[in-house]
Amino acid sequence: AMWINPTNTNHYIVGCDGGLYESFDRGQNWNYKANLPITQFYDVCVDNSSPFYYIYGGTQDNSTLGGPSRTRNASGITNADWFITTGGDGFQSRVDPEDPNIVYSESQYGGLVRYDRRTGEEIGIQPQPAKGEEGLRWNWDSPLIISPHKHTRIYFAANKLFKSDDRGDTWKPVSRDLTRQIDRNTLEVMGKVWGVDAVAKNSSTSLYGNCTALSESPLKEGMLVVGTDDGLIHVTEDDGTTWTKYEKFPEVPERTFVTRLLTSQHNVQTIYASFDNHKNADFAPYILKSSDAGKSWQSIKANLPANGPVLAIAEDHVNANLLFIGTEYGIFFTIDGGKKWIQMKGGLPTIAVRDIAIQKRENDLVLATFGRGFYVLDNYTPLRTIKPEDFNQEVKTFAVKDAMMYILAYPLGGSKKATQGESYYTASNPSFGATFTYFLKDALKTKKEIRQEAEKEAEKNKQPVKYPTWDELRAEDTEEAPGMILTITDNEGNIVRRLSAANSKGINRVTWDLRYPLPMLASPPPPGSDDEPEGGPLVMPGTFTATLYKLVAGVMTQLGEPQTFSVYVHEQKIMPDDERKQLVEFQQKVNRLQRALHGTNQIVNELKTRLGSIKKAIQETPASTENLLLSVLAIETKLITIQRNLQGDGTLRSRSESSPPTINERINRIVDDERMSTSRPTQTHKDAYAIAGEEFGAELQKIQTLIKVDVSNLENALETAGAPYTPGRLPEWKME
Repeated sequence: AMWINPTNTNHYIVGCDGGLYESFDRGQNWNYKANLPITQFYDVCVDNSSPFYYIYGGTQDNSTLGGPSRTRNASGITNADWFITTGGDGFQSRVDPEDPNIVYSESQYGGLVRYDRRTGEEIGIQPQPAKGEEGLRWNWDSPLIISPHKHTRIYFAANKLFKSDDRGDTWKPVSRDLTRQIDRNTLEVMGKVWGVDAVAKNSSTSLYGNCTALSESPLKEGMLVVGTDDGLIHVTEDDGTTWTKYEKFPEVPERTFVTRLLTSQHNVQTIYASFDNHKNADFAPYILKSSDAGKSWQSIKANLPANGPVLAIAEDHVNANLLFIGTEYGIFFTIDGGKKWIQMKGGLPTIAVRDIAIQKRENDLVLATFGRGFYVLDNYTPLRTIKPEDFNQEVKTFAVKDAMMYILAYPLGGSKKATQGESYYTASNPSFGATFTYFLKDALKTKKEIRQEAEKEAEKNKQPVKYPTWDELRAEDTEEAPGMILTITDNEGNIVRRLSAANSKGINRVTWDLRYPLPMLASPPPPGSDDEPEGGPLVMPGTFTATLYKLVAGVMTQLGEPQTFSVYVHEQKIMPDDERKQLVEFQQKVNRLQRALHGTNQIVNELKTRLGSIKKAIQETPASTENLLLSVLAIETKLITIQRNLQGDGTLRSRSESSPPTINERINRIVDDERMSTSRPTQTHKDAYAIAGEEFGAELQKIQTLIKVDVSNLENALETAGAPYTPGRLPEWKME
């Protein structure tokens, strides 16, 4: 796509497989719009990198690439985190399950390389015909797998299947030609057989008659299943010594392209197959299951939409009845082996899902979409355990995944895009911490919402609408809206944190950031900010329990089952338990001091305002007020001294002069220094705490005396003198 500015013909905008480009000098220089997530992925795979796995995939005309599923950075995942593993049109990747630095990457027509993530080197390893043999017929997207039985063994298919036991250094064929071997020049295209001189005859198309799908049983070594573009499925149970061909499938037209094959992780006889016949103007979904290693097949398309070819299949590694399929119009799942399919949405656009991968360690579902990049559903385990009857319960809570604790880094100097501007692309990391998932049959409703729903129902049924009483309306006006509360407790039953949770019908999630609460009420984020609210210090790793409650009319009622989980630190040996315990205990001490200090500062600031009102009231008092004025000035002098000791010398600061550190500064410095670290407290921090604690104790005693004695006596005198009411003073009055 191309647009030329009609009023400035030096200005172009071009759209292509790579995205959007803009030029202001007739194409001499281009500005690439890097913040548009519109990559066209054909395939996806995931590795076992630790602590975060990597995602790999091949793109239309823009190489095969890989990148992390999440980072330690508060900015999320940026374009700079991704890297190219091979060029051309990108297709299938596979990563050694024991060495995530070994990546097999593919370009069009079987261009296979072995890429080393450590060095960035790649070496071509495509199988070649032996001397005197005919050329191989590779598909545009040739099937590639690593054997689940030996991590150095790979299988790769052209029109025949090849095997390598040494990571592609040497290959041997383990099949004959597995296709129908039809001459494509004898086939009709658009209703006729075209001559050799037809425009673009056979250009940009795969040689017909090649393998398109491949799987090896995780339960039986050497049991391989291969599908072809001309509608055949071959099965071998002896690593290619003998093959059985299947060419007719229920409801599937002859010679329909086999998109995916999947051998089950749960039953050695179970095979899933999907087909795509859109090249013949047939857009129906075809997905089959065999329970006898291919001898017979049954359709499991059930209630799938009639329009939407099936492009990908995945099977849960725990629950054999939980399946996922990618189609031309999104992704569907089933919890009953294909009797009923449910479309997954949750923000996923209506887009072709070309491939699906499951990261088993994390229980993540990863999708390759053709035009919207990769999508990850983090921890889909609730789908594994949910049952139809669960939807009839008021609440269903699900297991909480163990949470890894670490410190977020800020390489951009801030969170999200920081100062980079909107042209800088970032993909959000999953929420940091422990994520709690629950299902609500219905949202909790206010009295007003219940009344309004009843009125709508009455109108719908043509019944009279009951007008509420004034007491009912008063109850509506004063009602505290009901809500959901998630309580986190430690292994001794102590409450660690309470979090507000979503009160929405359906499946909800809330994440605890593994921190204690702040010692003061957090300020609301500025308008338009999407920053997460700050928490207090990190907890000690260990076992915790999350319990969901509903809060209605001030009463908390437990909902569902409490869920226990662990908080752990990756590579715990870096910081021994005793050192982390010292850190947590020290931070808790600082937290308690910060809480008391923050409250005292607020009281000092409020008292200044209160004294200002008292001085105005004294002026309006008809009685003698000289002693009252002297008293308030004396209190003000004491308060200024306390404030200076707590908050600093304003006289010096206003003139940019150096001044000794205040109690506030010492404590805030400790909190700021340690918020981004898990190192044990420094001696400087310990010394600062000791100094601040000693100084604060003296100032706290002064302010307590000032309020309980001096201010109390002054306000009693004001009341006796008949001074106008001032904030904080309880009026006295008797009936005359």
